[in-house]
Amino acid sequence: MVKAKLEKPNKFAKLNELRQKVVTPITAPIRKQKQARLDKQKELTIAFGEQDAIDALSYAGLEENIDYLCIDGIYMRTLYISGYPFVANSGWMDSLINFNHDSDISYHLHEVSATSALPKLHRKITELESTKRAMMRAGKIVGSEITDPLDSAIELRDKIQRGQEKLFQMAIYVSIRADNLEELNKTTKLLEATMSARLFYSKVARYQQLEALQSILPRGEDQLGQKRNLDSSSAALTFPFMSSELVQESGILYGVNKSNNSLVILDRFSLHNANSITFAQSGSGKSYTTKVEILRQLMQGTKVIVIDPEREYKNLSESVDGTYIKLSTRSKDKINPFDLATTFHSKDDLSEHIQDLTDVIGLMAEGLDKSEKAAVDRAILKVYKKAKKSQPRLQDLYAELHDLGQLQLCERLERYISGSLAGVFNSHTNIELDNRLVIFDIKDMASNLRPIMMLIISNFVKNQVMASPEKRLLVIDEGWLLLEHEQSARFVAGLVRRARKYYLGVSIISQQANDFLHSEYGRAIASQSALRILMRQDTTTIRGVVDEFNLSEYEQSFLLTCERGDALIAADQNHVAVRVVAADKEHPLITTNPTEIYA
Repeated sequence: MVKAKLEKPNKFAKLNELRQKVVTPITAPIRKQKQARLDKQKELTIAFGEQDAIDALSYAGLEENIDYLCIDGIYMRTLYISGYPFVANSGWMDSLINFNHDSDISYHLHEVSATSALPKLHRKITELESTKRAMMRAGKIVGSEITDPLDSAIELRDKIQRGQEKLFQMAIYVSIRADNLEELNKTTKLLEATMSARLFYSKVARYQQLEALQSILPRGEDQLGQKRNLDSSSAALTFPFMSSELVQESGILYGVNKSNNSLVILDRFSLHNANSITFAQSGSGKSYTTKVEILRQLMQGTKVIVIDPEREYKNLSESVDGTYIKLSTRSKDKINPFDLATTFHSKDDLSEHIQDLTDVIGLMAEGLDKSEKAAVDRAILKVYKKAKKSQPRLQDLYAELHDLGQLQLCERLERYISGSLAGVFNSHTNIELDNRLVIFDIKDMASNLRPIMMLIISNFVKNQVMASPEKRLLVIDEGWLLLEHEQSARFVAGLVRRARKYYLGVSIISQQANDFLHSEYGRAIASQSALRILMRQDTTTIRGVVDEFNLSEYEQSFLLTCERGDALIAADQNHVAVRVVAADKEHPLITTNPTEIYA
């Protein structure tokens, strides 16, 4: 009798079959990825010899301590913001963004859904109201530590329910670096003091520096998990929407950015106009800053013309072989006020020229009424019709006005024709603007004649520019003098407005900020200047400057406390605090410090 041998059934057969059908297709991609990593590691091992590939990709050395890391000899420490001010306002994080040390800032923002936020808010409101009622029953004073959070929670709940706000969890981490531990500790204390001054409280991530480093890296991983609930309005105010960088490839170097030690390189001719205004106290360095810009504009081929009332640019002119023109009652250099005509291309150009010349005559005559303006207008037209090849002079206009019966006006112009000032304004022009730097020195002119001469020079330059447009810069120092009279103020405002058409940039420098901005024409000039250079102000002028240029609280504080040579540059919408610097070879050419000149 033969017994049949029965095979023992495999109880794992169905399980293996199920694994092949279900699990294998899922795990196959994972195994492929793992194998790819192993192959890559093998390639790196071959490339670097026997050295471990992980070591080749890692830091050369990382030392972890309780409250800092040392990576490749650089000491690093990460802090997190643990407390925020009760009220958020615009620029409340500026002190952190503008912290003047090597630092990395990382924001982690997570939206909290309304369905999960509202129950938590309801619970928090209930707790606070219960605490408030218990304190009132006990006869205790309910302080702001209870009422403020309660009011904020109720307001936030209502806004979330109406869809006006959303709730976010935000974590802000700051990593600072230094070359040694002593410097790192010093920078840490400075950061903590800076933040606490704005009611932000920061803490060092003790025993978690490695996790903090992972949270700082640009991978979007918040391993530290130090979050704080903020509504959408407060969260939006934490972001620096305006960069403090100002670098243009075609520009010139103005100085060093005081926020982050980068270079401030600006091309004023790339802005929507090339005009600028400079406001500063006496001794703040406005002329020094202007001369630094002039030297660097010359290096880029820009022709520069300067009206110098205080003889501050003579040394600069001599150092670059510029043309130095000294205008006074005894000077041999002359400018004919009528030597202004160019080849006009339209009737508008001619009428504009006559209006400018009328302003010059009005300033000489100490004002014109309506009938006198009409008479001057007719007389100028007759003078130019009679003149053929030669340019007319002031005496020709005087004769026409006399024929028109304007005897009172002629009497006011008498001293410029045959009186003591006949040799100043009634002569033919004997100067040219063919040099790359031309300085008009009017220091020896009487104070009452300076505005007249500044206006005549400006008008002369404008017509020369109209005749042959090229890249030029006209610098008018002590520009507030031209705003003392309506005729000169109106002319300068018009010049600034039209300068862009002729490739001209007009720089107005003044230490009388209030007088300048209180004038209608002064405000017009400021609005037509794309570049504003603001230096140290005092308490009597700061309010007008802040209101006119819409400066922040930080910028106002900077202008009140900045040192000599510091400036706030506003180029269109960019605002940068800068330290104006000159090279060692530039400094002796431009300084006006008596201790350096006469030492």
